[in-house]
Amino acid sequence: MSHDLAKENDYGIRPPDSDDNLARFKELDSDAQKLAEMGYTQDMKRNYSVISVLGVGFSLTNSWFGISAALITGINSGGPVLIVYGIILIALISTCVGISLSELASAYPNAGGQYFWANELAPKRYANFASYLTGWFAWAGSIFTSASVSIAVGTAGVGCWQLSHPDFTYKPWHIFVGYQVVNAFAFLFNCYGKVLPAIAHTTLYTSLVSFLVILIVVPSKAPSHQDAQFVFANFVNATGWKQNGIAFIVGLINTNWAFACLDCATHMAEEVARPEKMIPIAIMGTVAIGFTTSWFFSLAMFFSIQSLDDLFVTPTGVPILALFFQALTNKAGAIVLESLIIATGVGCLIASHTWQNRLCWSFARDNGLPASKFLSQIHPTLNVPVNAHFVSCVIVAILGCLYLGSYTAFNSMVTACIVLLYISYAIPVVCLLIRGRNNISHGPFWMGPIGLFANIVLLSWTAFTLIMYSFPSVKPVLAGNMNYVSAVYAVVVIIIAVDWLTRGKRNYRGQAARHEDKAVLAEKIVR
Repeated sequence: MSHDLAKENDYGIRPPDSDDNLARFKELDSDAQKLAEMGYTQDMKRNYSVISVLGVGFSLTNSWFGISAALITGINSGGPVLIVYGIILIALISTCVGISLSELASAYPNAGGQYFWANELAPKRYANFASYLTGWFAWAGSIFTSASVSIAVGTAGVGCWQLSHPDFTYKPWHIFVGYQVVNAFAFLFNCYGKVLPAIAHTTLYTSLVSFLVILIVVPSKAPSHQDAQFVFANFVNATGWKQNGIAFIVGLINTNWAFACLDCATHMAEEVARPEKMIPIAIMGTVAIGFTTSWFFSLAMFFSIQSLDDLFVTPTGVPILALFFQALTNKAGAIVLESLIIATGVGCLIASHTWQNRLCWSFARDNGLPASKFLSQIHPTLNVPVNAHFVSCVIVAILGCLYLGSYTAFNSMVTACIVLLYISYAIPVVCLLIRGRNNISHGPFWMGPIGLFANIVLLSWTAFTLIMYSFPSVKPVLAGNMNYVSAVYAVVVIIIAVDWLTRGKRNYRGQAARHEDKAVLAEKIVR
């Protein structure tokens, strides 16, 4: 292969200027060629290491942060039993989800992730629609996730103010302002491609250090501790459901939220070398760290609770902050610990923005979204999809207005982000099973019969959550506590149907068009 040493080749890769860089250059050029064989050019620079990708993936999933944000809802629907054993259950399911995603990411390392896999694996007749549907569900899920993280961080900030100002009574608009400030602040970090890998490292270590500090400080400073029966056998059903099983299931939504978004790393496949190996490491590492941190965090917090009833009625609106105050009996100390959670949450939101804009950009380059030409542009100097990032964050900001109208309706988006993402994982897995697991070229990460079992678990759990997570969280059911997630699904489906019929069906660049481009791009890269 010959190269012009004076300039970058057509795929944004500069040939080596020293022997030390030769091996890495060949590795990157090989990755670009594999991408060309899929029908895409190397538009993004491969600046991420496996630790950086893991940083983005774990910072987004951030299971211990998710548990802290959703603590009180879980306690209402099962008490400590729900959280302690629910984490184990969801971690096992997430392992199966991670295996399913890792197998496909290893076989087809592409920033499009699940929508690209669906397009490659589905029968030709249905490939475009299956891919289009998957892409929309995935992007919608990412938008709803960013909204849910923004509200969690905004609420935590307002709660800290209330704790330090006891006469202050927060209103919905206070939370709304916090939501918008956090969303706008996190937006800035994704505008500069060169610093994103360093930010990913920073957010990863911020999360882990914050976890360790809280894990040590809270139990050591608590005046007294609960016994093992309270932590491992205390089931609380304050939902109004007579069946404890239903109460447990509807409460799992909150635990499940703490393990959502496992596809994040797959959308960084074009920004890391050897993605067929690195992406599975990042996905499975996210699950492993997520389980370890969230489970031990939950145990430490439950043993340190002084009064469970006081957490239900805390004027801060942030039960974990009230728990810190119970344990430390010091407002400043409690706010410092909550500040660590807020910093972790901001890191989570930065990662969520990275994820949602990569999804938007990659889907737009195949004309999957309106204004795709605008959304698919990579800024020439910033090396990020600025347009996709800006539009995605504006949508998140608009969704925040829903909180002012109905907290319950806004909360339904949290459920929607979980289930829509599961559906986006399930579609390519169904396509894989229809084609036959052994009828595709396997990547380095391939689990054989274990992978098949993981696929079945993923599909079964997706069907289960689609039905059971639509149940109201409390009874009796009123307009103010209804689960409106079905309405959220309906809105998303209507938007998809209208766009498909008016634009997508004609313009979407699917399997056939991409395969036609393969030969041209593959030939171009070896000139």
